[in-house]
Amino acid sequence: MIANAPTLTGKKIKLRPKLIQDAATDYKWRIDPELCHLDAASTIDSSFKEFLDRYREQLHFPLPGLRFAIETMGGKHIGNCSLFNADDSKKAVELGIMIGDKTFWGQGYGRDVILTLLNYVFTQTDWQHVFLKTLDWNVRAQKCFKKCGFTSNGMVSYNSLNFILMEINQPKQQANSR
Repeated sequence: MIANAPTLTGKKIKLRPKLIQDAATDYKWRIDPELCHLDAASTIDSSFKEFLDRYREQLHFPLPGLRFAIETMGGKHIGNCSLFNADDSKKAVELGIMIGDKTFWGQGYGRDVILTLLNYVFTQTDWQHVFLKTLDWNVRAQKCFKKCGFTSNGMVSYNSLNFILMEINQPKQQANSR
């Protein structure tokens, strides 16, 4: 697993390593009930100062995986995405994404993020399988994932929530050319 996230460029977005400057927007998104509901997370009730202290620590001692800030080409931080829960023996990694700035919903930014991440995974890493979980009622996300090539492969329940499991495998021609 790569320790530091590279900078990746899509058609509409740039994925870059997380920075301390992202804390204010991340805090805003973590206290938004609608965003937290879509992410199956609880809103945080800490002050921004407490959040910032934890944020600094997480940047200094990151969890395993690759965490990216999503920026528009104009440099606006609009969301976050990550590759985590890697299983190198199965050559698999989990993908997570959140477009936190709602003014960018429904405009193809999420799709561009996912396709940029998949291109990176399948051309620059040994991972050959990407999987994710999405809430069963989040139809907009499911449609986006399907447009990117993911297929449903089951369901799982956790904390009274139902998630659809989705996956995509590295295209055969890419796997054979590596």
